[in-house]
Amino acid sequence: MKKKVFFTLLLFSLILACKPDNNTNSKEVTDSIANTTLDSNILIEDPLPSWNDTDNKKAIINFVDSVTTPGSSMYIEPEDRIATFDNDGTLWTEKPTYFQIEFVLYRIKQMAPQHKEWKRDKLIKAALNHDLEKIRQKFGVGGMNKLMSLAQSGMTVEKFYKIVQDWISKGKHPITKKKFTEMVYQPMLELIEYLQKNEFKVYIVSGGGIDFMRAWSADVYGIEPEYVIGSFARPVYKKINGKPVLIKTDRLILINNESGKVVSIHQVIGKKPVISIGNSDGDIQMLEWCSSNEKASLSGFVHHTDAKREWAYDKNTNTGKLNRGLSLAKKNSWMLIDMKKDWKVIYPFELNQQTAQK
Repeated sequence: MKKKVFFTLLLFSLILACKPDNNTNSKEVTDSIANTTLDSNILIEDPLPSWNDTDNKKAIINFVDSVTTPGSSMYIEPEDRIATFDNDGTLWTEKPTYFQIEFVLYRIKQMAPQHKEWKRDKLIKAALNHDLEKIRQKFGVGGMNKLMSLAQSGMTVEKFYKIVQDWISKGKHPITKKKFTEMVYQPMLELIEYLQKNEFKVYIVSGGGIDFMRAWSADVYGIEPEYVIGSFARPVYKKINGKPVLIKTDRLILINNESGKVVSIHQVIGKKPVISIGNSDGDIQMLEWCSSNEKASLSGFVHHTDAKREWAYDKNTNTGKLNRGLSLAKKNSWMLIDMKKDWKVIYPFELNQQTAQK
């Protein structure tokens, strides 16, 4: 939403700049400028147009204004303006399951014709049938880890990037049938851009695979690969035909969740964030780390409250469980970004629909 405002500061600067001639006194100059009407079409852009004018939007804008205004008691130098965002459920949808799992199931189906030995494997059969419930109940975390290992290891990093980029350019959400890249949250895209324009370094700090996210983060979020931190396995350095390559393996080094996020922030960034936003209990430690900053800080959760436009869930869910975080948000004065109340639209394609209706 655009707000018309008079540039009062501009008027004062004009007053100070004007030098009256011998026949004009200062009062006349002041009165002349005060009676001058500025063009009412001069507008200041709303940095978060897809957000409703709620307390959370005001808190974000007030915080950014305070920490970026020289002379403010909350001012933070640009080099210390660090923002960390979770990905799944914070920047894009995580239902009915994490999108990386959708990618893994796609890969298993793609690879199956070359692996006749998989035919009798009940886990593979469940994957080929896209039977997530059976995988969860019968095979659990171990079964999913096996599928992820089969789908994502044994190839160069470059080849993996190309496979992921091909998938995400074509893949569609199993329920909405929209592209996965269309299932991002428009208000969060605006927030990322707003922070970047104000010289914040914006990082993704997610439990998702680091190589998986780096393959598309720049195109989807405008966040370059070097600002993506995720779970990762140890790659192996080799030379193939004299060319150095990194081969992906399944030897897990870091699960970037809960306290792992704090460790990775320290190891990769080396500074505490001053803004941290997640959506689940897996982000609690990251928000606590941000709040412990000696500088001003802003932390919060995206709360999934909109069953009509997205999904409504928190305590009882198989992805993005928000239980302890609800009480900690109240205790620590963290934001609870209410999707139903705070956001005018959820996805970018809703903007296109609104434009078409006008």
